[in-house]
Amino acid sequence: MNISESTNQANYRVPSVSVNYATNGSSTRSNELGMRPMQERAYEKRGEQYLLIKSPPASGKSRALMFVALDKLHNQGLRKAIIVVPEKSIGSSFADEPLSEFGFWADWVVTPKWNLCNAPGEDGGKVSSVQAFLDSDERVLVCTHATFRFAVDRFGIEAFDDCLIAVDEFHHVSANPDNKLGAHLGAFIARDKVHIVAMTGSYFRGDAEAVLMPEDEAKFETVTYTYYEQLNGYRWLKKLDIGYYFYSGPYADDIVKVLDPNEKTIVHIPSVNSRESTKDKIKEVEHIIEALGEWQGTDPATGFQIVRTSDGRDLRIADLVDDDPAKRDRVSAALKDPAQKMNRDHVDIIIALGMAKEGFDWIWCEHALTVGYRSSLTEIVQIIGRATRDAEGKARARFTNLIAEPDASEEAVREAVNDTLKAIAASLLMEQVLTPRFNFTPKATATGPVEGFDYGEGGYDSAKCNIGFNEAQGQFQIEINGLAQPRSKEAERIVSQDLNEVITAFVQDKTAIERGMFDEEVVPEELTQVRLGKIIRDKYPTLDAEDQEAVRQHAIAALNLTQQAKAAIVEGSEASGNTAFVDGVRRFAMSVTELDIDLIDRINPFAEAYAILSKTMDENSLKQVAAVINARKVQLTPEEARDLARRALKFKQERGRLPEVTSADPWERRMAEGVAFLARMKQEQQNG
Repeated sequence: MNISESTNQANYRVPSVSVNYATNGSSTRSNELGMRPMQERAYEKRGEQYLLIKSPPASGKSRALMFVALDKLHNQGLRKAIIVVPEKSIGSSFADEPLSEFGFWADWVVTPKWNLCNAPGEDGGKVSSVQAFLDSDERVLVCTHATFRFAVDRFGIEAFDDCLIAVDEFHHVSANPDNKLGAHLGAFIARDKVHIVAMTGSYFRGDAEAVLMPEDEAKFETVTYTYYEQLNGYRWLKKLDIGYYFYSGPYADDIVKVLDPNEKTIVHIPSVNSRESTKDKIKEVEHIIEALGEWQGTDPATGFQIVRTSDGRDLRIADLVDDDPAKRDRVSAALKDPAQKMNRDHVDIIIALGMAKEGFDWIWCEHALTVGYRSSLTEIVQIIGRATRDAEGKARARFTNLIAEPDASEEAVREAVNDTLKAIAASLLMEQVLTPRFNFTPKATATGPVEGFDYGEGGYDSAKCNIGFNEAQGQFQIEINGLAQPRSKEAERIVSQDLNEVITAFVQDKTAIERGMFDEEVVPEELTQVRLGKIIRDKYPTLDAEDQEAVRQHAIAALNLTQQAKAAIVEGSEASGNTAFVDGVRRFAMSVTELDIDLIDRINPFAEAYAILSKTMDENSLKQVAAVINARKVQLTPEEARDLARRALKFKQERGRLPEVTSADPWERRMAEGVAFLARMKQEQQNG
């Protein structure tokens, strides 16, 4: 991973994060049963009653479910499998598959009558069909989340005893009491008479709500297949860029600076309710089409717009924004035509608003270009997933987010600043998702090399902290002095599976990112210890203090090592290819005397994000953002002071003295200020 500058045909540079992959073909290679690696991993856990599959778009979750469901129906005594999808279009992912042709012992068959996603009528009217299915001898039903909710409401959870409930796009579920599907799943788990397979391509929820209650989630066995494993194992796609570009004025005037007509592109224009919208979505589409070339007419068979570029090429543009049902349905049908799936020249650019996101499969997409910040991180992951399909000859893919630059004349300047920070947070999170997985361990005399890991030139050295890397698994094994280890099973689960959830909460925290990027006086430990410590206490209140601290240390180590590796790659430009990120981690480790947790806590995790922002935003706008943020900077709160005082007590235990406010070390001064703040507050209370 490194910071590069993507250049389109207009030679406009967009600072971006780049991740390079080995393209070793492993993630697309099948075993003797016709299973790719992720599917094989899921099938190994087929005996689990509750299974959660976390895997990127295009990794084969639908087929993985087919393998698992067939085993549950034929070998585990379940009477029926009900596949639940968020929208009707995704139901086609679970159509018939001749699995036996590829080595499996059965085929996947869904009787057309029982794929309710293809049936006419509204979801509520299909509930009777669910009852008919339950009463029949048929084994497999496919329906939408809404149909399933209505059916559970009408028939009760008991009607589904001894069934497999498979929930696709599981991030739509929430533990919030207002989320009906989440409440139903909680009731199913409490009754304990069904099997559940949950699948998601998103590693975090954009609204930061838990998908399941912790006690329910603990019952699930998790199968995780990372973005790194998926993309590193492709045959063709070698590089993924993620960047954002700030524009002023109407976005349609600037979009051609980053929209390259030579790239297969999905353009998502902004919602009409957003500040980026001109409030006339039809004219916005017309403007984009006019900017690309001269309109030649409409293809009568597909409904695609034909546009001739200045160099004489004819672009085929699919407009999914037009509200005319006849036009849009024809275009949508043409995009889904199975006969055209492998035809790279079928369409060149797709312009959409609410469509062409989740479950939309166009393998040739090279560029996902999104106008306006999307409030849901899950939505951003899904949009990026449209471009990360592997296809012959497609070596590079990219995601660009166009963000309206804050304007001093805008009444909504605060909203603009917030969108800017949210876009940066999304970029930080995607970096974390796309890189290899970190496994941290404390350095101890008994530590030794882990089999299968490459420890670099010179191999494992027992006298220092070592960094091992296993390319096949996409995992680091990193030794850190002074690292706290989780003690409870729940803390171990969080550290092994949910660090991205912790990092999500941290980088979305407005106080943390504002101070980290724009407060010149901030002490990094205020962010890495105090702010992140509070977030973890709030997120995992049932963990004891030692486990909360262990989770905090592992999370900040993962975030800061990613950021420092990125900086090291920029400085060491000779690093290239898929080894660049690994080289960057090792270069950073070699640049310090010893890798220890105190050192990691002293790094501002947002410094590198600011470096990218300063490249893409003009100086005046950057100063304005800083001014808006610094104007609302708050002084120390009592809660922060108490946290600083706790850190000061630990400091005293280690050093034999309390922190001093006159110290040259800014973190020691800050702890002393926290103690003094509490003392003043106590004195004021005593004085009335």
